[in-house]
Amino acid sequence: MPAHDRSALPPPAPSLPRPLAVADLPGLLQVQRACYGEGFEESHAVFLRRLACPTQCSLALARDGRLVAYLAAYRSVGAKVTPLHGDFEPAEAPDTLYLHDMAVSPALAGQGLARVLLQAAWATARSEGLRHSALVSVQGSQGYWARHGYAPAPLQHAVQRQRLATYGEGAVYMVRALTED
Repeated sequence: MPAHDRSALPPPAPSLPRPLAVADLPGLLQVQRACYGEGFEESHAVFLRRLACPTQCSLALARDGRLVAYLAAYRSVGAKVTPLHGDFEPAEAPDTLYLHDMAVSPALAGQGLARVLLQAAWATARSEGLRHSALVSVQGSQGYWARHGYAPAPLQHAVQRQRLATYGEGAVYMVRALTED
């Protein structure tokens, strides 16, 4: 292959996961819009507040300096749901890694980027002594999360069930033990 013919080369791999930063928000909003549409879009202001939360541990993947995937997450407690468009709430004694939102640019879907983000988040959470991970499955994603070890879990408190309802019909609260993969 001639040195100048780069069309046969694979695209550069995304960077390693790194903390999500304020500078990532324009790219995050683009990826979010492409993946979820208007019903689940959360605003720049909401993400600014989340990044200011001391227990947030959100991650980003970039390619050529552009955000291509993200995981919005924070240290929380079990059976506590962050409502759609809601702020992350610090927990005094966190035991759970709460995954609020994860998205990969549709152009890069199927390349394992979500798994890279999940494994990095789980490893960090285990190293910090967190025992579980939890999330709200939306848009028919329950099977996806089940393949990653998450199972539906009932919410006992009415306030938490009300928060779950902000995600619409079919939303399911799911939990996974943070054991070694």
